[in-house]
Amino acid sequence: MKSRPSIALLIESSNSYARGLLRGIMSYIHEHHSWSIYLPEHGRGNVPVSWLNNWHGDGIIARIENTKIAEAVVNSGVPAVDVSAARLAPSLPWVETDDHAIASLAAQHLIDRGFQHFAFCGDHRFNWSRWRESHFQECIQTARLHCHIYPQTTGRKQSPPWEAEQKRLADWIRALPKPVGVMACYDIKAQQLLDVCRTINVSVPEEVAIIGVDNDEILCNLSEPPLSSVIPNTRLTGYEAAALLDRMIAGEAVSSEAQLIKPLGIATRQSTDIQAIDDKLISDAVRLIRQQACDGINVQDVLKSIPLSRRVLESRFQKIIGRSPHEEIMRIRLDRVKQLLEETELSLIEIAERTGFRHAEYLNVAFKKQAGTTPGQFRRGQNHRKFPN
Repeated sequence: MKSRPSIALLIESSNSYARGLLRGIMSYIHEHHSWSIYLPEHGRGNVPVSWLNNWHGDGIIARIENTKIAEAVVNSGVPAVDVSAARLAPSLPWVETDDHAIASLAAQHLIDRGFQHFAFCGDHRFNWSRWRESHFQECIQTARLHCHIYPQTTGRKQSPPWEAEQKRLADWIRALPKPVGVMACYDIKAQQLLDVCRTINVSVPEEVAIIGVDNDEILCNLSEPPLSSVIPNTRLTGYEAAALLDRMIAGEAVSSEAQLIKPLGIATRQSTDIQAIDDKLISDAVRLIRQQACDGINVQDVLKSIPLSRRVLESRFQKIIGRSPHEEIMRIRLDRVKQLLEETELSLIEIAERTGFRHAEYLNVAFKKQAGTTPGQFRRGQNHRKFPN
């Protein structure tokens, strides 16, 4: 009997992103092969790699975060896939998050809330932070708006003492024009910003709305207020990395070009739950729509709560939001439909009930008009992306 391939996973399990990668790898193993897994316990970037010199395994999936790990993995001579943005082993196949798509989602999320001022807070030690900063700034500038960038300490390889960093963040936040929508490079940085805002009595989200990346549910929900976050598709990232490694073990030549995995969407929580609109009545209308769109409300229901005529509401809403109230209701409903199609096995009838559509047939027509495909075709396409054959 052929022995099971022996695979080393040089991936820490100390954060939600890395655990998502491991879940994706696990899904691939359960569906395709029974690999013998070696998962050494370690923190990010501090893998003891001397054992690789005498290791006789069949493959490696690694977050290559420093040159020692890169050299050890490449010199091992076994098939390997890199799942780190550091890109320290360019000869290896590489699977990573699509940082352009992540930044675009965050930018549009804040733009949709009516902000005119924007900022990005990153950490230049990491490629993914620099890429997200560049893409976020580009998205804001494309919308003919300005983005403020948190100034970095040059040549920094380690985090500065928290007391010093806290003061720099506080000075930066105080100087930003308000209200402002801020993207943090990841949830930990976003949580630090929330902490600083609370310390200097800057209200979130009224003065500063903050969105992070990774959707670390424990961290996001322990934050005060709870943190909105972009949801990377870490499971698909890990799954694709395992699929690539499997092909390499089978002797297939695999390109070293990046495979970038798009995010799943945004988990909206209180840290961005605001509409930065000077027109209070339109702001109230938008908030009402976003809270109750999936409960089946229509424009007439909005008018019962907003003391405007339909003509005035339509005109002012279109001018400020760029869509009619009805279009906004449908946009929110259909975004929720897509999320349920991606993340659940609910029937179309059940999804229609949960998203304010009276009939599944009406949902089907509205969905095809917006997305150019039927809900069923959309779901099959998403499932193929998550778990390809």
